[in-house]
Amino acid sequence: MHIEPGLVGGTKIILSYATGAAALLYTAKLCLEAARTREPLSLLVRSLATTALVFSFFEILPHYPVGVSEVHLILGSALFLVFGAASAAVGLALGLLVQGLFFAPFDLPQYGMNVTTLLVPLFALSGLARRIIAPGTPYVDLSYRQGFALSAAYQGGIVAWVAFWAVYGQGITMSNVAAIASFGGAYLLVITVEPLLDLAVLAGAKALSGSHEGLGWRAAVARRLFQPG
Repeated sequence: MHIEPGLVGGTKIILSYATGAAALLYTAKLCLEAARTREPLSLLVRSLATTALVFSFFEILPHYPVGVSEVHLILGSALFLVFGAASAAVGLALGLLVQGLFFAPFDLPQYGMNVTTLLVPLFALSGLARRIIAPGTPYVDLSYRQGFALSAAYQGGIVAWVAFWAVYGQGITMSNVAAIASFGGAYLLVITVEPLLDLAVLAGAKALSGSHEGLGWRAAVARRLFQPG
């Protein structure tokens, strides 16, 4: 997820520092809560896993510049379901930062915008999950409708934030609106594909959980993946 350099410039970019800092502070809060309810080592292992995965998603999976940003297959809802909100948030923030530091330094000035765009929809997704998934339902038993709702909420949140930054930075012009529309249209494909990938990941986790070999890695995934909430 990379907002085009120069889309928001001058003093306007200060807002992105504030929103990015707020998103990171909320991530820290989630981590503290997660550490209290489960061993801190589990949180660390899950966060390292999500960081590596997010970095791989950004660098290895196909990504194309479209309009005002880039279209990525981020799999944010899958990260949430498998590793939990705290670890997913850490992975998104650190994976983005590692990529910027070592592979795309031109994106670092936009880090506040990019991290806000990735994390705030994740927080909204977490709230939606509590509303549409019954407390007694492990995530491996989600239906396609639930998976689609979670994925659409996350990807829709990304599109909404990208649109906000574009309008905030460049105003409402025909060319800017057209660029936003092309980006949003491209993300429709992601919204179609990602729920299927989420359910495939959950099906794999469910199959592995029933085997003797699968029991050892349960500490490296979210407890809710296999247990009722």
